[in-house]
Amino acid sequence: MTGATRDDARGLRGRVEERLGRANRGPVAMWFWELDRVLLLLAFLLIAIGLIAVAAASPATARRYSDGSHQIAPMYYFWRQAMWVGLSIPVMLLVSMMPTSLARRFALGMAAFFLLALLATPIIGVEVNGAKRWLGMGIAQFQPSEFLKPVFIVSIAWMLSLRARDPDLPMVPVTLALTGLVGATLMLQPDFGQTIVFGSVWMILLMVSGVSSRIIGGFVGAGAAGVVAAYVFYDTARIRIDNFLFPDHGGAGADHYQTDMAHATITAGGVTGTGPGGGVAKFRLPEAHTDYIYSVVGEEFGLLACAIIAVLFLTIVVRVFVKLLDEEDAFRVLAAAGLAAQFGVQATINMAVNTGLAPSKGMTLPFISYGGSSMIALSIGMGLLLAFTRRNPYLHRSPYIVR
Repeated sequence: MTGATRDDARGLRGRVEERLGRANRGPVAMWFWELDRVLLLLAFLLIAIGLIAVAAASPATARRYSDGSHQIAPMYYFWRQAMWVGLSIPVMLLVSMMPTSLARRFALGMAAFFLLALLATPIIGVEVNGAKRWLGMGIAQFQPSEFLKPVFIVSIAWMLSLRARDPDLPMVPVTLALTGLVGATLMLQPDFGQTIVFGSVWMILLMVSGVSSRIIGGFVGAGAAGVVAAYVFYDTARIRIDNFLFPDHGGAGADHYQTDMAHATITAGGVTGTGPGGGVAKFRLPEAHTDYIYSVVGEEFGLLACAIIAVLFLTIVVRVFVKLLDEEDAFRVLAAAGLAAQFGVQATINMAVNTGLAPSKGMTLPFISYGGSSMIALSIGMGLLLAFTRRNPYLHRSPYIVR
């Protein structure tokens, strides 16, 4: 490196330190120092892994959806995902810069809009693979349930946090009614997997908010009864559960085939994988780029790579909950806990389906699976999580949570 180059590098470093130094009290500098940079790094790692995974799955999906008159380029889905990532990262960073009050108002407004969109989906939605989950036309289609998840969770957290001021407010039945409305609408699409995510996160928020164990136990019992009722009266749930529990008697249903192929694919590469581009089983796997991308990772990069992904999701959840131990704002505690729980629950369901531990649910793997609606919605959710976990580095905090 020449002397001039070294001087240029020192000058650039000096300008960065001047702009982001702790002595700088500008909004960007304060955002940088308040931000949980480890959490942001974990999100970026998952996004980078997702791009690699979509690149591995893209040729299989392109061949599957090509026909004699329409050929899809092998890397078509990778380049589209790269475009969505390019749009999503600025969204994540902009949302993470919002102060708590603005982020809360943003979430409440978005929740109202996307709840109305979700209610309209069974009526005017676009049907894809036998399910009405999309609104819009052509490339402008979007999935309301994906966008609703993070903002709905923040809205429920805000309602439950009001109990800290007035325990007599009927926020538990109000949030139950709203969650039930969302669940019933999702099951009309049908989308049983998303229903489980909304219901599970709502239960977690109840526990974090300090609702009595008696009430929690009652809801757990009601949830178990709801699963039984879904099995008896809801064909989608019954078919998937039967194909999972009784694979030898469930016939050649799509769910049975998908879970069998997912298991065959994820184990085909052993511990270290076949290497990038070396997978063969992925070409027989439906939805290799979305629901079953975890299996593609297992084949080409090995079960070790699958374990690393699982650890990254676990690290995000654990880091958020540990960081909340000394948080004094009830709303921030509930909102951040709910958003972290959403990432954890959704990832757990997807990985369980791919490994044969749960029936097929049509659930994507956060930041890993292909999808524009999913990527932007997850970036909004991560941006909100980063906003609610920001800490003033000069503020002393009590070691106790005040509710």
